[in-house]
Amino acid sequence: MGSGIILEYIEGGESKTRSIDLLDLRPDTDVTALVEEIQKREPLITASCLEHVIHLVQRLQEKLGENQNHKFSLFKVLRTHVLPLTNVAFNKSGSRFITGSYDRTCKLWDTASGEELHSLEGHRNVVYAIAFNNPYGDKIATGSFDKTCKVWSTETGKCYHTFRGHSAEIVCLSFNPQSTLLATGSMDTTAKLWDLEKGEEVATLNGHSAEIIALSFNTTGDRIITGSFDHTVAVWDVGTGRLLHTLIGHRGEISSAQFNWDCSLIVTGSMDKTCMLWDAVTGTHIATLAGHSKEVLDVCFDYAGQRIATASADGSARVYNAGTKQCIAKLEGHEDEISKVCFNPKGNCILTASSDKTARLWDAATGHCLQVLEGHADEIFSCAFNYKGDTIITGSKDNSCRIWH
Repeated sequence: MGSGIILEYIEGGESKTRSIDLLDLRPDTDVTALVEEIQKREPLITASCLEHVIHLVQRLQEKLGENQNHKFSLFKVLRTHVLPLTNVAFNKSGSRFITGSYDRTCKLWDTASGEELHSLEGHRNVVYAIAFNNPYGDKIATGSFDKTCKVWSTETGKCYHTFRGHSAEIVCLSFNPQSTLLATGSMDTTAKLWDLEKGEEVATLNGHSAEIIALSFNTTGDRIITGSFDHTVAVWDVGTGRLLHTLIGHRGEISSAQFNWDCSLIVTGSMDKTCMLWDAVTGTHIATLAGHSKEVLDVCFDYAGQRIATASADGSARVYNAGTKQCIAKLEGHEDEISKVCFNPKGNCILTASSDKTARLWDAATGHCLQVLEGHADEIFSCAFNYKGDTIITGSKDNSCRIWH
């Protein structure tokens, strides 16, 4: 990697520049020694600016280090529950994570030590949907097949509220970004918004004709989308609970739906083997991203909203450019369906979880497989990065979670 710094100086009243190449700079170089070497040949680096130049070169060096792809290794295996897991989720920093299970509990874990901090008990059926109220992380929500949703204190493990009102299983939930509302989606075809402060229902989102299996707030928190088995995605106004748009076009059940970072686009994945892109403001269809030979099981944007990743039952994942709508990479290597896909926060890596018992890391630009995370004894249905992107968690049907650093 060629890199360097440019020195600006004044000579005879004119501004001039001199570039110094740093071809020898490596992630493990002693920067101070390197700059002192350059100083011997370069009179422009005076004693007064030496510290500043060292600091600049150190920052360059950090950037170089980030380009070396981090290799993850297994840090811990947690035998989390006696019955199968349903979902796993991190808090923002990744210092804690939660697991939901068929054993009717949600457990809170310390990532560094692997110790169980709390077992959240009280549901009368499978705990299916779970979430932290990130970025805060002081609350946990659990949605259950018992038709209720509970909100808990992360610190004490005490239950703040039990929300009753759905007439069938709750299968998805999400806090709004401000952490003032919780949304729940149910097999009863409705979604509900709950006020976390008052502990009561604010709105019921009526309009779908089949189960709601995906929901997502936009980053400003004024819109929410719901994806349903009725083949449509609905866009709702959070303040009024009013239906703004119905996104019609898919010919199969919706598997996932997400806003991009600046709330301008919505991406949807469906059992009809396609992924669709929509204008979030007008609700109009922008593009259909085809190519998969079986159902699209998961879709996501990178944090900048520039790229879309899709995961399919055909065992492959794909990366599309949100601007050109072109497929820029095919991620091939898994031997069975991929149920989850996510970008690392920097957006240069993609993580996939598969029924072939492995998770894989891929280069988002080239589609090259960087690493295979092996060791689970059954299908992996959940995978996540922490906010820094240096810890991964995988959840498997083998009832264990694995933490990778």
